[in-house]
Amino acid sequence: MQIKGLAMKKKDKEYFKKLLTNWLEELLSQADDTVSGMTTAHENFPDPTDRAALEADRNFMLRIRDRESKLIKKIKQALERIENDTYGICETCGEEITVKRLKARPVTSQCIECKSKEEALEKALGL
Repeated sequence: MQIKGLAMKKKDKEYFKKLLTNWLEELLSQADDTVSGMTTAHENFPDPTDRAALEADRNFMLRIRDRESKLIKKIKQALERIENDTYGICETCGEEITVKRLKARPVTSQCIECKSKEEALEKALGL
């Protein structure tokens, strides 16, 4: 793949690096809070309904944290692309990703056209 886009402006690169770094730190902090909250002793609920509610809440939090762990991975990949000067370049076609798209989805690695084509293909294949 040949990179066709122009290099990202330094001020934009710094903006996204700061944005992504802050986002990453926030997510990591929340993950630590969840783990410490789950390891502390909980009351023993004699009522099965109360216990079920607690378990449902824990499962919900675990699903959220699982999604956040995937987001953390994407943020780290985006920060690597910033360091490698490939951030803002579509990994599929090599065209520049607009700053507007990056502001809407800072972890994206595809331009809107390539992402739309990918989603249309996934829908057609039933994925």
